[in-house]
Amino acid sequence: MSIKSLAAKIFAKRIAKKTKKWVENPIATQDKVFLSLIEKAKNTEFGIDHNFNTIKTHSDFAKNVPVRDYEDLKNYVEKVVAGEPNILWPNKPVYFAKTSGTTSGAKYIPITDESIKYQVEASRNSILNYIEETGNANFVTGKMIFLQGSPILHEKNGIKLGRLSGISAHYVPNYLQKNRLPSWETNCIEDWDTKVNKVVEETINEDMTIIAGIPSWVQMYFEKLNTASNKKIGDLFKNFNLFIYGGVNYEPYRAKFENLIGRKVDSIELFPASEGFFAYQNSQKEKGMLLLLNSGIFYEFIKSDEFFNDNPKRITIKDVEVGINYVMIISTNAGLWAYNIGDTIQFISLKPFKIIVSGRIKHFISAFGEHVIGKEVEVAMQKAIESSTARVNEFTVAPQITPNEDELPYHEWFIEFEKEPENILDFISILDQTLQEQNSYYFDLIDGKILQTLKITIIKENGFNDYMKSIGKLGGQNKVQRLSNDRKVANGLQAFIK
Repeated sequence: MSIKSLAAKIFAKRIAKKTKKWVENPIATQDKVFLSLIEKAKNTEFGIDHNFNTIKTHSDFAKNVPVRDYEDLKNYVEKVVAGEPNILWPNKPVYFAKTSGTTSGAKYIPITDESIKYQVEASRNSILNYIEETGNANFVTGKMIFLQGSPILHEKNGIKLGRLSGISAHYVPNYLQKNRLPSWETNCIEDWDTKVNKVVEETINEDMTIIAGIPSWVQMYFEKLNTASNKKIGDLFKNFNLFIYGGVNYEPYRAKFENLIGRKVDSIELFPASEGFFAYQNSQKEKGMLLLLNSGIFYEFIKSDEFFNDNPKRITIKDVEVGINYVMIISTNAGLWAYNIGDTIQFISLKPFKIIVSGRIKHFISAFGEHVIGKEVEVAMQKAIESSTARVNEFTVAPQITPNEDELPYHEWFIEFEKEPENILDFISILDQTLQEQNSYYFDLIDGKILQTLKITIIKENGFNDYMKSIGKLGGQNKVQRLSNDRKVANGLQAFIK
């Protein structure tokens, strides 16, 4: 065993003891986080506006601080972006994670010294937990790759901004720098296709042991490696035994990955976001991810079927139940307060508190990490209609993850036209271009040749009504689901294709 592997095992054991301490005292840990957040932010503008000096309990907090999403918090965020200090958190953030906006253009998520520390620790601890559980630390002597965005950061009023993965690239510890690929220069390449080709060139002859990234992007990397080497990934990288992923559900990709690799490898699922690092898979024997209760984040939960009620009940971890779909609400040491990140989760265990991500509170498509929402497809449809003579009765959108052989995946639009466009290709082009303009993730996937241009499947006259009737939902109170992250609606519509 190498000195590096031995050191990793010793460090992993130490971290495991620290983790066990808070895992065995979850409620007290969350109470401590809650009180610390309130105390530190009580003199900020947000804290003064919401009477933080009077808040002693979660009940006080719920009465004083309403649940918000980015749009609702935007008036405070805009002051932070303008460079004003002490708005949401003491002083100023050190970064903004710039993300694709869903309702208001680009979003600027503040990241503070405190919050980035926990982001980095959580990422590190997920690997150390794996070492402690499996006893396998040999991979630390090999090469590791984290497929991510460019680490080049820009500035806005003295605060650096970039994508979260690019920010995280600045925090790779020194002891991993020599093991880490690709090179800094390659990581800075903006064009994804060019970047992946360069990554293939730099890694094809290396001893890769850990590969990490969003599955759709890693799949592209694997396919290019396979073409370049004419080998299975497992034969090319004989010591590759750990895949780390997050962002989308891995299961639709698993069979394809195992075919590309040629064998099974261990995997670690992560639940990171610009707003915080929430959970990581802590067992190779059980599904689910350990909810991180000591990472500067206070969690609240609202049952998803009650979320849109007036004043839905907000609960803490002490009152959650297994198997219930909850909207996860967070308050963080980056100054996000009772913030709805839009994700829904379910607890699969309460000792310890382990979760799975069950989806989004609103309909969406993110089969490839694109986070396309209803508003975006509706704007695209409106633009296409306005630019043509077409008239549309109804439509819905679903991902096609398993297209015909030698064909890229795509978004499939099921449309019932009252009047079809004179030029269907122009109609498709406008739909796709408008969606790319609204959603940078979708643009990246098209530009990076992960997805091909969307396709239209035409539904026959009254087809949507017939479909709704077939599922017992024909009536004014029921709406056609505008978009889905699976093929359930798409499969139901097959009988009504023109």
